[in-house]
Formats: sequence, structure tokens, C-alpha cells
Amino acid sequence: MSGGVPSKVRRLIRGPRPEAVPVLVSRACALVGLLDVAAGVFPRFRHSRMHTIAEVLPGSFGPFAAAMSLSAGVLLLLLAHGLKRGKRRAWRAAVVLLPAGAVAQFTYRHSVVGALISLALLIPLLVHRDQFAALPDPRSRWRALANFVLMGAGSLMLGMVIVSAHPGRLIGDPSLADRITHVLYGLFGFEGPVDYQGNTSWTVAFSLGALGWITAVTTIYLAFRPEHPAARLTEEDESRLRTLLAKHGSRDSLGHFALRRDKAVVFSPSGKAAVTYRVVSGVMLASGDPIGDVEAWPGAIERFMDEAKAHSWTPAVMGCSETGGEVWTRETGLDALELGDEAVVDVADFSLAGRAMRNVRQMVKRIERAGYETRVRRVRDLGEAELERIRRAAEDWRGTDTERGFSMALGRVGDPADGDCLIATAHKADAEPGEYGDLKAILHFVPWGTDGVSLDLMRRDRSADPGMNELLIVAALQAAPKFAITRVSLNFAMFRSALARGEKIGAGPVLRAWRGLLVFLSRWFQIESLYKFNAKFQPRWEPRFVVYRASADLPRIGFAAMQAEGFVTLALPLPRFLRRRTAAPRACAHVAAERVREQDMRAA
Repeated sequence: MSGGVPSKVRRLIRGPRPEAVPVLVSRACALVGLLDVAAGVFPRFRHSRMHTIAEVLPGSFGPFAAAMSLSAGVLLLLLAHGLKRGKRRAWRAAVVLLPAGAVAQFTYRHSVVGALISLALLIPLLVHRDQFAALPDPRSRWRALANFVLMGAGSLMLGMVIVSAHPGRLIGDPSLADRITHVLYGLFGFEGPVDYQGNTSWTVAFSLGALGWITAVTTIYLAFRPEHPAARLTEEDESRLRTLLAKHGSRDSLGHFALRRDKAVVFSPSGKAAVTYRVVSGVMLASGDPIGDVEAWPGAIERFMDEAKAHSWTPAVMGCSETGGEVWTRETGLDALELGDEAVVDVADFSLAGRAMRNVRQMVKRIERAGYETRVRRVRDLGEAELERIRRAAEDWRGTDTERGFSMALGRVGDPADGDCLIATAHKADAEPGEYGDLKAILHFVPWGTDGVSLDLMRRDRSADPGMNELLIVAALQAAPKFAITRVSLNFAMFRSALARGEKIGAGPVLRAWRGLLVFLSRWFQIESLYKFNAKFQPRWEPRFVVYRASADLPRIGFAAMQAEGFVTLALPLPRFLRRRTAAPRACAHVAAERVREQDMRAA
């Protein structure tokens, strides 16, 4: 499968690791930016012979040069990250800004050294321009709002420095409120309450105006530039993936989650394998193993890595199996780290009998005595009216504003294309009827080949008795033989082995400390609770891995994964009624909702 080419050689040929030149250039760009900002903010430290030239220049030219130096410095600081990633547009902007900053340095500070430093950075930029060819990232207009907030806050803080950087020329003793007011007025181009001697008032006014101008222009640019939304699965892509899953879907329990429609896909040259991914904060995040024939995986992986290199994205894989991790590391030279374990229950071995299952058995019997009953059916066997009721309940019973899940979540319920999915529901007939009738809890499973299912989501009415999830998992396992299902994949337990080994006798101090940290983090993230919940059903544990390029990338990958999973949200959520509409499947959901309301009225 490796084609006879050593992995280290392939890594040097096509690996997306940033080259040394873009990294060094980005650092030099940030340094020049800081020098330009300092040149624009702080007054001259000493006089020079060049001041005789400044005396014949127009009176406002010096303050204008200070503002230009400040503007160029701030923009160069903003461009440094893009240069580090080899972005072509960042390179073009830097080529224009560096001479502008050099002119401003020479004109305002009369600094030959400062001008030469700015111009010297042009040399590696021009010589190594072929290393700055990365394509733009997916983008949306949410960045305009983020830019306005961040740039506004940064301009306010830097403006306070500008106002306070000329203590010897201040007239009077302005208060902190006066300085803040002066900054706010200056950002909008108006004169504030603080006065200075000589041309300093003009210098401060030009500098504050430049900050306001930068904030406004960058925000307007981001708001009105063409959107390049993240790639989504097309109907053709989804059809090809379903064909691959029909042939090879039994190999990986996460395979069906590749059909999430907020993912993009790259196929191998033969079309026999594919890798689905999503780009989050510059990280190209794949999940699970490649889809399709194992022999064709290297071709799909190569396309994935080429795409990462073309955009200068950081490649990463979340939750791949041991086989998948071996192929990824062999073909790319990346590294792998065990992330946790997937709980898999073999239906033939499952039983409520025995001491180990006593707690689950007692909980299930108690809930059944309380009047709950369960139903387990394929999605295709449910009527559209009931499906719509289940969809609305799943949306309303979600405990967070945003849908969570990426690597083990499909992101939809009851889509006509997902007829093989399994839905387990809990009902209580004698309960006071609510908005969703007697429906009290929902479990949704996606296919795992032809003889397995993988748990997608668990939702329940908050007023229902505790134990709904245990009840429905047991119901699904007991009904599995009727659907020719022999294996059921439950939740993924992160760092399970550390939690399990750390609580045993004889565990060392390092392992105990690591377990203690995981237990502490479980207050905010379901780490220990998911492990203990899964362990109730006596599963076998299948290890899952994260594949990454370098250890320094792990924090960034972890943050991107938390964004993808919905634990960290950087954008304002849409109103709930809009989320319902956008999350609706391709079928006419509003027609189905109308049918549900008609049936409810008739029943009443």
C-alpha cells in the first residue's frame, strides 16, 4: 500500500509542515510591525541631522507619516499569521505595506535603520515568493463581527497608549475619563478634550484616526467580500459515499458519520476510497478511518494531504482505529496518540443476568413498573407525522444552544435517505400529555454495515424519570436480533484506560495525578461520566487514536476538535426557529409538521 516510497521521503516531498522561510518571515514581519507601531506611537528619542529636512516639509506631513507608520505596523501584525501559513494574499499585502512603513519610518522618525529593516524584509519575500502560494481558507461574514470587536478593543487600548505617550507636551492634567473620551472621539475623527503643545495634537489625532480607519476598513472588507463557505457534501458525493459504505461499511463503526453534510470529501484517484473532513480554525480535521477499500486508502490519504498543503491547513485525524492509525502514520509520516476507547457490545453476549448487571437490571425494572414502554424501529418504518414529532422533540430536548458532535454524530434525525437508521423511543401512556404526546426519550442509531449499529444521539424529556438512556439501550440490545444486528457501538470514552488504571491498586503517582486531572475536568466535560455509563453494559473496548503532525500542533488540534464537537462556539447562534428550518432534512418538514398539528387537534 505504501508504493515502495519511504514515509520520511514522502513526508519531505508533500508534507504540509510549514517551511522555515515562511515561519522566519512571519516572525520578522511581526517584529517590523511592532517597530512601525512604536515609531508611530512614541515621540522621537533624540534629534538628528535629518531634522533640517523635516523643517521644509508641510506641517501636517509629520503627523501623517506617524499615522501611516502606525497603520502599516498594525496591518503587518495582522498579516504575520497568514505569512506563517504561506498565504498568497498575505504575501501580496506585505509587499505593499513594507515600503510604506519604511517611508513612514524615515519621514517621521528620520530613522535610516528602521527604514532599512523594513526594506530588508522585502528580499526574502521576493526571493521565496513561490513558498507563499497557499489558497484562502473557507470564510463567512461572521469574521467581520469578530474583527470589529477585537480590532475595536485593540484600538482602544493602543489609543490609550498613544494619548499617554507624550506626557511632556500635555496641557493640564487630564483624568482617565478624559483620556478615554479623547480616544473614542479620535477613533471617529473628532477632537477630544485632551490638548497638547505644538504639533503633538495633530500627531495624536492622525494616529487615532488611523486606528479608527483600520478598524472600519477591515470590518467593511470582511463584511462585503465574497463568502467562501466551507465545502459541503453534494448529492453526488453523498451517493458515492453511500456506495462505498454499502460495500465496506462494516469495517468501521464511525463510517456512516462520514455522511454529515457539513463535511467535505476527497476521493482516491480510483474512487474506491474517500476521506471526509471539516476545516476548523485552520485545522483540516478528518474523523474515523477512510471510507472504502483498504487497498485504496493511501490514494485518498494522499489527496487529503495534498489539499492540506495547498491551503496550508494543519492535518489531523480524530478517532481513527488502530488499523487506520497505522495506515495514516505509514503513508504520511504523521504521529498517532491513543485518545480513548469505543464501547462495543456484542448482542449475543449481552444479558441482564448476573451481579455485574444488577444496577442496570434494577433500574430498568423500576422504570418499567413506573409505566414506561419502549419501541424500537427502523426509520423507514415510521410515519412522517411521528418522525416529525421525534425531530422536534430531539431539537427541543437538546441541552445546548448548538448541536454537539462531529466524529460520532450524524447531525440529523429521520432523513428519508437514512431509512436503515434505528430509533428507540420511550413512552408513558398514563402521563399527562405534553407537546409531544406520550414520547419521553429518544435514542438514534446509525448503520454499521449490515449487522451493526452505532449510537448517534440520546435525548429525553427533562421531566421524565432518570434512567431513560439505560432503558432504551437495553431495549435496543434486546430487540437487535429482530433486525439481524449482532453488535452495537455505544459512546466514545476519552482517556478510558487512564481512568481505569488510575483507580486500581498499585497505580503510580503519575497515573493517579493524571486520573485526578481528568476527574477534575469532568466537571465541565463528560469524561469520567461517559466512561462509567458505558462500563455499565460490560462492553469490549476498541482503542481510538488522534493522528497529528507535531506535538506543538496538539493544542491547536484539540481546540479545533472542541469547536467541531460544539463544546466551544465562536459565532453567535441563530434563533431557535431559524435553526429548526435550516436543520430540517430534505423532505418537506413544514408539511409534516402541519400534519402533526392536525392529528393533535383531532385527538383533542
